[in-house]
Order: sequence, then structure tokens, then C-alpha cells
Amino acid sequence: MSGRGAIFFDRDGVLNEDVGYLYRIEDFRWMPGAREALGAVKAAGLLAIVVTNQSGVARGLYGEEDVTALHDWMQADLARDGIAIDAFYACPYHADAVAPRWRHPDHPDRKPNPGMILRALRDWAIDPTRALIVGDKPSDVEAGDRAGIAGLLYDGGDLHALLSPRLARLAR
Repeated sequence: MSGRGAIFFDRDGVLNEDVGYLYRIEDFRWMPGAREALGAVKAAGLLAIVVTNQSGVARGLYGEEDVTALHDWMQADLARDGIAIDAFYACPYHADAVAPRWRHPDHPDRKPNPGMILRALRDWAIDPTRALIVGDKPSDVEAGDRAGIAGLLYDGGDLHALLSPRLARLAR
């Protein structure tokens, strides 16, 4: 398969501090090196794609519009430095959803299921051999494995320093 290269990012705990059910802009804090990592991904000619479970929607803690507003704010904040995220994929489904609309026992998009990644691979004509998912939980890496892409577990520290050595191989 010949296609584009991409880095998939989990959101909470990778790009931003995980404060638990983040939806308010005033609670958002970039992780160390996250902005720089996104800039390096774009400079390498790779796609930057966010795949995030958002069970707070299913739990009734906030709405889809809150998730969209936060993602729009992230884009605007990054744009000040000429950086952009190419796409956001969010899964609001959960087995314990308060609203039947979001209740699903094992939705294909909810990580560790690979649905969001598989959809992005198709939507953006991404070559799985030129893709990597960065997550802070084993379920993120498992979703990547199940989608046929490499995974990298991030446990804090400088995200740019962790990711930089891997970009040249994916950029080809």
C-alpha cells in the first residue's frame, strides 16, 4: 500500500494534561513538548490525527458541542504557531451511558477497538506501515495493534523528545 504517513495521538494524557473528563478550555494545559511534537510532525510532512475516547458525553457530563469547542480552541491555539491537527476522531459511546443514544456494549470506535484509526486510515489514504499511535494507556497501543499500526506508550516527559527520533522513518 502506498499512502501518506501519520501520527495518531490520544488526547488526554498525551497532548494535554489528563484532568479527568476535560471539556472546559480553562482546564486545558498542553503536555510538555506537545506543541513542538505537533509542529515536528507537520514539518516532516506527516498527518497529525487525534483519536480520543470521550465517555464524558455518554455519562452526561458534557455534550458533543463541548468536545467540538475544545478541539476548535486547540486548533486556534496551535494556529498561532502555524501548526494544525489534520483531524479529530472522538468516540462518545460507552456501555454505561446515561442516554440510550450513546449506550453501546462495545462500540467499534471505543479504544481498544480500532474503529477510529481504521476510519482515519481510509479517510486520509494513510499507509499503515508509515503510521504510529502515541497513547498513555495500553488500550491506545492495543487499538493501534488491532488497526495494524505501530504503537508508542507515552508516560510523561517531553513528547517532542520522545517522538522526534521516529519521524524520519515515517516521513520517507
